[in-house]
Amino acid sequence: MRITILDYDENDFREREAANVEECFEYKSTPSVTWINIDGIHQLDIIEKIGDCFELHPLILEDILNTAQRPKCEDYENYVFVVLKMLSCDDPKEIIKSEQVSLVLGSNFVISFQESIGDVFEEIRNRIRAAKGRIRKMGADYLAYSLIDAVVDNYFYILEKVGERIERMEEKLVQEPSSEALQKIHLMKRDLIFLRKSVWPLRELIGNLEKGEYPVLGEPVGVYLRDVYDHTIQIIDTVETFRDTVSGMLDVYLSSLSNRMNAVMKVLTIIATIFIPLTFIAGIYGMNFKYMPELQWRWGYGLVLFVMAVVAALMLLYFRLRKWL
Repeated sequence: MRITILDYDENDFREREAANVEECFEYKSTPSVTWINIDGIHQLDIIEKIGDCFELHPLILEDILNTAQRPKCEDYENYVFVVLKMLSCDDPKEIIKSEQVSLVLGSNFVISFQESIGDVFEEIRNRIRAAKGRIRKMGADYLAYSLIDAVVDNYFYILEKVGERIERMEEKLVQEPSSEALQKIHLMKRDLIFLRKSVWPLRELIGNLEKGEYPVLGEPVGVYLRDVYDHTIQIIDTVETFRDTVSGMLDVYLSSLSNRMNAVMKVLTIIATIFIPLTFIAGIYGMNFKYMPELQWRWGYGLVLFVMAVVAALMLLYFRLRKWL
């Protein structure tokens, strides 16, 4: 479990890694903005101490520890509790992983709880360190907006990866449909359902924050939250488009298999059609009658083979003229 503290105002900045949870308590009432980030939520006693110090409701502590929460936003008068799903993609295997991020926004502090080390907030840390943009001039509500915006923007990166997978799969389906491709289609459908479950509640969450009904959220931040809301709508539209595309890929897969089967049946039908008259000729001359013309003729065998070859050639020419070949 790792606890990092960033305390800043417009003119000053302090960053430290806390050796114990008690080091966070002094920042409860400071005039500056404090961001306390906790990586790892497996030590219940530390979570309880933070909850006691910052007067967090027991239900909040329960939701922090239960990582299967749906994205949501709850108002507790003096602070706002937000649950998000932060996504990441394992590049070699292209597996989408989810991690719950819980945010507690107070008047002068933001406490973030993550399941493990590693997040999408490094750019925000760099902006605070370098005093870039307006983040050092704004309050804790703007910091909370920045964290939410970073999580939402990372969804675009995940969708880009999913889009590339869909394009590669479409090309493979047209060229060489296989059972492996069908399995990958089902995996993509599962990932898109997972994305949909993560994004749809996010729209409601940000919409509630945007309305400005929470005392700890200032009116200027509402404009920025409206921009995040627009991004969320765009992500939802993209997910729905991808879902329709993947559903259509099943039809492409079945059509490709049908086309391959039709091509095989076409070849077999042409071969069978050519051999029908040849079999007829061979059947006539294979009958066991003593008195049949051409049986005693010296060139009879060669003539029959020649006639068969001519018949086969004429049928192939006919098929070519009809563009069946």
